[in-house]
Amino acid sequence: MEFDRGLPFLIQADNVARYEQGHVFILDRRKYPQKIEYVDCANYRAVAQAIFDMVTQSYGPWLAAAYGMVSAARDIKDMKPEAARLSLSTAADVLANARPTTSHFQKRHVQSILDVCLDALQKGEDVEHKAYQYVVQLCEKRYNADRQIGKHAASLLPDGARILTQCFAETLIGYTLLEARLAGNEVSLYCPETRPYLQGARLTASMAVDMGIPTTVITDNMPAFLMSQGKVDVFACAADVVTLDGYVVNKIGTFQIALAAHYHKIPFYVLRDPSTNNPTIKAIEIEERDPLESMSFFGQRTTKEGVQGWYPAFDITPPHLVGAVVTSKGIYSPWELNQSWGK
Repeated sequence: MEFDRGLPFLIQADNVARYEQGHVFILDRRKYPQKIEYVDCANYRAVAQAIFDMVTQSYGPWLAAAYGMVSAARDIKDMKPEAARLSLSTAADVLANARPTTSHFQKRHVQSILDVCLDALQKGEDVEHKAYQYVVQLCEKRYNADRQIGKHAASLLPDGARILTQCFAETLIGYTLLEARLAGNEVSLYCPETRPYLQGARLTASMAVDMGIPTTVITDNMPAFLMSQGKVDVFACAADVVTLDGYVVNKIGTFQIALAAHYHKIPFYVLRDPSTNNPTIKAIEIEERDPLESMSFFGQRTTKEGVQGWYPAFDITPPHLVGAVVTSKGIYSPWELNQSWGK
C-alpha cells in the first residue's frame, strides 16, 4: 500500500494481516524471523482465536480484528436483516474481547466497523465491500497518525541517541527510527528479548536491522546494568493502553525498566495516543495468561513438574515515572492528558 512505503517488511500493512475472499491471513509472529508463515483464518472466530493465541501482537490485533469484521460481513450475505444484525454484533463482541487488557480500545475500534456494516445493511449496500473500504481507510489514517508520533518522538532524541525500547512497538518505533534517520540522526537501538515470546529479539530487532539501524539484543534482566554503564540515552516504547490519568499499561517488564530509567535520570517517552475510553487505571484488567507459557521456551518446558508459574502479560507504570507521552497531536506530560484528551 502507498501509505506504508519505505517501512520494512514486518510492519507493512499487508504483511501484518490481509483480507482475501472471506479469509484473513495473519503473519505468524510467533515464528518470525525463522519462518515467514501466515495463519489462514476462515472466519471471525478463527481471527479471535489467533489474537488470543498470540499469532500477532502489538498493533497486529487491531488490523486482524478489523479484517475479522470484514469476514463477518461476508458471512451475512444470505441472511435476513435481523439475523444479519445479530451475527455482526456477535462478531464485534467476540473480536473486541479476544484479549482483555486491550478490550476497551478494541471495542471502540470494532464498534466503528460494526456501525459501517449496519448502515450498509440498512441501505441495501454490499456490506463486505463497504467494510473493507472502511478498514483500508482506517489503516491509512492510523499509519499517518503513527508517522506523526514518530516525528514528534524523533524531535526528542539527542544526536546519536542510544535508545532502549521494550517489546515490539511496531510502526510507532519504526517511524521514530525512520524520522530520526531522515533528520540525519544516527541512532542505535537496544532491545530486551521480551520473554516468553521474544518479541524484542525476534520482531523489534529484525525490523530495526532491516532499516539499517545498529541493533543489540539484551536479556530481560540487563536493562538496569546497561543504564549503569552509561550506554542508554533514552527509554522509549509504545503502550497497549495509556489512560487519561497518565498510567501506562504495556508488556510486562516495562515498569521495572521505567524504575531503572528514573533512578539513572534517563528520560522515558511513551509513544501512543491516549485511550479516551480509559479515564482512570481502575478501568483496566490485566490479562493473566497460561502459567505454562512462562515455564516454557518454544514449546519446550524449562521447569521440573510440580513447579508453579505466573504470567501477567502486562504491567502498569505510574505517571511520575513517565517523562512524556508522545502523541499524534504533540508531546504531553502524563499529568495533562485528562485535560488535553478527555474533553
